[in-house]
Amino acid sequence: MPYTIQARVDGSFDTVVDATVAALQDEGFGVLCDIDVQATFAEKLDADFRRYRILGACNPPLAHEALSEELELGALLPCNVIVYETDDGGVTVSAVDPGRLVGLADDSALDSVADEVRQRFERVLDAVGDGN
Repeated sequence: MPYTIQARVDGSFDTVVDATVAALQDEGFGVLCDIDVQATFAEKLDADFRRYRILGACNPPLAHEALSEELELGALLPCNVIVYETDDGGVTVSAVDPGRLVGLADDSALDSVADEVRQRFERVLDAVGDGN
């Protein structure tokens, strides 16, 4: 069963990363961390890897609502959005499916937050796809 929602996006890698960050901001998410996996693997392992960024996205009001309901949910936050080069040179933007993520908590009170985050992530994917 898929655990992400994703879109293939036209454009250069760096342009897609910038557009993804901007679209997340438009939906109320801040990027708390930005992990350059390619650079990390090169530095730490002396290994080559495709261009791959992990963006840790957080929407404070939604995070507050979720953590107020389920304190341990913080172990699953922030929600990750990834941007990576595909084998054929394209770019994919993928976000964790919040319904699957929150499903781990087995608390139906979190369903509305998960639905809201998913709708916002879908709009991010649509905006990134339309903008390039």
